[in-house]
Amino acid sequence: MFTHLSLRLRIFIFFAALACGAALLVLGGLTLGYTRLGEDHALSSFVIAGVVAVFAVVALITWVWVLFDEYIARPVERLAADMRARAHAGVGHDIDHAPARYLGDLAPAAAAVAANLTEARNAMALSIGRETARLGLEKTRLETLLAEVPDGVLFCTPDHVVVLYNGQAREILEDHPALGLNRPLSGVLLPGPIRQAYDRLLAAEAREGADILCATRAGAKLLAARIRLMWLEGQETKRPGYILSLQDVTGDLQVQAERAHLLNDLLDEVDRALPDLPADIPAVQALAARAAETARRKALTDTEWWPKEALPASDLGIALTARLARKGITLTTDLPATTLRCDGFAITRLLERLALEWSVKDATDLQLRLVEIAPASATLALSASGALPDADVLARALDIPLSPGLAQFTGRDVLVTHATQLVTAASGMLHLTLSRADPDPAMSARAVLYDFELLHAEVPRAMSEAMLKQLSYVVFDTETTGLNPQVDEICQIAAVRIVNGKVIDGERFDMLVNPGRRIPQGSIDVHGVTNEMVADAAPVGEALKRFHAYANGAVLVAHNAPFDMSFLQRRETEIGTRFDQPILDTVLCSAILYGQSADHTLDALCERLGILIAEADRHTAIGDAIGTAEAFRKMIPMLDAADLPTLGATIKAFDKHSRLIAHLN
Repeated sequence: MFTHLSLRLRIFIFFAALACGAALLVLGGLTLGYTRLGEDHALSSFVIAGVVAVFAVVALITWVWVLFDEYIARPVERLAADMRARAHAGVGHDIDHAPARYLGDLAPAAAAVAANLTEARNAMALSIGRETARLGLEKTRLETLLAEVPDGVLFCTPDHVVVLYNGQAREILEDHPALGLNRPLSGVLLPGPIRQAYDRLLAAEAREGADILCATRAGAKLLAARIRLMWLEGQETKRPGYILSLQDVTGDLQVQAERAHLLNDLLDEVDRALPDLPADIPAVQALAARAAETARRKALTDTEWWPKEALPASDLGIALTARLARKGITLTTDLPATTLRCDGFAITRLLERLALEWSVKDATDLQLRLVEIAPASATLALSASGALPDADVLARALDIPLSPGLAQFTGRDVLVTHATQLVTAASGMLHLTLSRADPDPAMSARAVLYDFELLHAEVPRAMSEAMLKQLSYVVFDTETTGLNPQVDEICQIAAVRIVNGKVIDGERFDMLVNPGRRIPQGSIDVHGVTNEMVADAAPVGEALKRFHAYANGAVLVAHNAPFDMSFLQRRETEIGTRFDQPILDTVLCSAILYGQSADHTLDALCERLGILIAEADRHTAIGDAIGTAEAFRKMIPMLDAADLPTLGATIKAFDKHSRLIAHLN
């Protein structure tokens, strides 16, 4: 209950209580002695003795309290205040030991703690300052790079509010007054295609982007855009923001569309005229052949100039259903996840217009489905219970601009750019055939790789003098048909880069290789590479040429390197180049750091260094290459601490452990 009182006051109360207790004990003892003695004349003697004793005890305790207060309580309070000042007020000078000289090692210990705290704070401030300066420099560099990107770039929030844009975006959008930070994107661009693409990518949790066509509000410019969601770790919003890159394609699309229309009209006229011309005249035959060849070559380019994306047909159905629902029209869909190559917004708007024309005639039971799926194309069918719109209505619908923001392009332009036609089927359906497309796996691999610290790196001319942490490495692993380099061959090779002490995930090398011979079942059981997997793979010579180009100029690293290198070096004459760069072996690095008697298998090394290789990746080339790279990356500072900071010193130290490699092989 005294915890709210100061230390000195609590000590004073303790000594006061001690004095009162001692006085009471003295008085009690004298009273007991007097009652036992029983003589009246002794009372005055007992009283005097008691008073003297009480005053003596109180004086003694008071004197002890004064000393305790002066040499313990006050110094402790001052020491606490000094430590608090250094912990919270940033006071930097040393604690004065003199007032606390009777506290033993407490004052020096407190001074040491305070000094370490100050030193740690200064080191942290210096580190933060350096890191802040480095981040500021990288920010400046990235801003410079962004300023030089030829496309307009905007970063937007999930609510379509602009948080970043570059100078090219301002130029493309003609410095529109509605363009600004924390301003809605809809102030400068028509939001329909962007929001439709955003919702579609969000629903699919897509990591890849989408190519779309959008338009400005002012001047109705047509912009080829690419939208990609920014899925970031630790993001503070439930939905991701996105990046939008823009290119002004207004003039290009208009020219291309005009050329396509003129060429189509010319070919149509020729087709109509040919039946009326004598077929046996060589000039007519040549004209027919030229027209057919022109039509064939034109078909190959009809769809290349309009921005398109790989889009699941089911997403088209979802978008069209939502647009029609806002107009009170119900649409049912039966669309598999077949991927189409199309402009999703344009096709959705075209189908919406056709559905609206149908609904005007009181048609019900609107349906959209795929009725034919071929290897290279798929046919969408729009149907309803009522009669089909007549040809004039359909022609008028195709001649109307696609949307207010795309006034230059009609539904007919959409058909041209997709190299398709709107066909009225005998079954009372409208058919629209679109190209199929496989999702492009490369779209998700657009990570930006950079390390600005390399701008300051200076590697010595003599590579042997270079610090290990300065060098670039290619860490590789091979899977083979067997263990004899003289007769067996590589069936898989994989590698990763280490640059500036970091494993670069975005620069992996991973190839299946056709060994030119069958892979024994015993080897398949180890690495899982089957004869069927390598049947169509590149031959060994071509694979090694590509690997040499990947690894050229870097230090090679492998686990038990002589085994892997023997497969590479025996092919040097065939591929016309040599693997003559320095080679480091993680087995020997492990022997240097842990001693020859330790277990130096890759599994043991990774376990010692706290590296986890997924069981599915173990004994695969890429899995073992990644594990070896992580192990070597962690051993670089350990080798430095072992007084082996340079490449030359490390290779020289390998000589002491060469017998270990001979034993392993």
